[in-house]
Amino acid sequence: MSEEEGKKSILDSLGKWIIIATILGAVVGLVMGPPAHMFAPVGDLFMSLIKMVVVPMVFFSLVGGAASLGNSKGAGKIGLITFIYYGVTTAVAVALGLFFSEMFKPGAGINMAAISEAAIDIDMSQSGQIPGFWETVIGFVPTNPFAALVQGNILQTIVFALFVGFALAMLDEDKKQFMMNIFNYFTEIFIKIMTAIMCVAPIGVFALMADATGTFGYDVLVKIINLIVLYVIVLAIVTYVMIGGSVALFSKKVGYVQFFKSMWKCQVFAFSTASSMATLPLNMKTNEEEFGLDKGTVSFALPLGATINMNGNAAYYAMAATFIAQMFGMELSFGQYIAIIVTSTLGAVGQAGVPGPTLLVVAVLVAAGIPIEALPILFGVDRIFDMLRTAVNITGDAACACIVDRFREE
Repeated sequence: MSEEEGKKSILDSLGKWIIIATILGAVVGLVMGPPAHMFAPVGDLFMSLIKMVVVPMVFFSLVGGAASLGNSKGAGKIGLITFIYYGVTTAVAVALGLFFSEMFKPGAGINMAAISEAAIDIDMSQSGQIPGFWETVIGFVPTNPFAALVQGNILQTIVFALFVGFALAMLDEDKKQFMMNIFNYFTEIFIKIMTAIMCVAPIGVFALMADATGTFGYDVLVKIINLIVLYVIVLAIVTYVMIGGSVALFSKKVGYVQFFKSMWKCQVFAFSTASSMATLPLNMKTNEEEFGLDKGTVSFALPLGATINMNGNAAYYAMAATFIAQMFGMELSFGQYIAIIVTSTLGAVGQAGVPGPTLLVVAVLVAAGIPIEALPILFGVDRIFDMLRTAVNITGDAACACIVDRFREE
């Protein structure tokens, strides 16, 4: 067995252990009741380990991603249309996630502030620093990028990382490759650290789940089910209205019915593997042979989409953030909504290669000033979310290829 296969096997078995830990934690919490709060320090330690890694990991991965995107500008019109499509659909997916979360409020009706009253106080004071549109926009740009990194300001870190990445792409080829290797190596280092932290995730998830259900009982589990159901509804709209509608409007070769009739096998494969990259060969074959798309278009749009097109992920980040805010009884400000939209959209671009997609919700929560203490209760069901969003992501990749192929021919 190769090192890569061994790592994948460990992560797959880890997912099973996290599910088991979630169930055990819920059972222990329900049986013990309030005394289950004794497990809280273990969960707090686990969350501190995650906080330690998330900022540098986001920075280095986004620099490398931005530098790679900068290299694609030679693709001209095809590249521009591809980036616009992925960017617009991702932003719309985030907006839909926010809209439905605020309309149906899946996390409302339970106040988890007792878990961390101090976190609520800090977060509410921070939210007051982002009162309006222009203050929010100006706040994106760090006057001292190193201070932003040290203070864990995710939005400013993302903006700085994008500037560094795009500037890196403009260097001479030898210098550019040298610097990209450095940033990619740092990304690998922090991914390995995060992977190591995830090895103790079952223990941390058990402790936090036991504490949450011990304090709030069955209500917490009901809220998670509500979120899953609402997420499925949002993904159905994203897939069959936004993605399917864009194919019907802009593609000349592929019709709405034909598109989904041919894509179902790719969707099933993506759902079962929860991997856009694993589905890529089948997706490319379907686009070339059944849709009759140009091989060059498919070779450009689909691999790029498998890396940066994460509609399902972006919608999940937004919904998870508002879900947790509702559980803590928080009223989000305009600035916090902007922070969620921007961080969810850009964070989805930096998704590739990062184990445990739910961990990237940390960046969204921190940017919007929402407590992260409740996040681990979603870890146990992350596999469900992951399978659902992957099926949506690869469908968006194929739709983009269908649309781009039309403009290529014109």
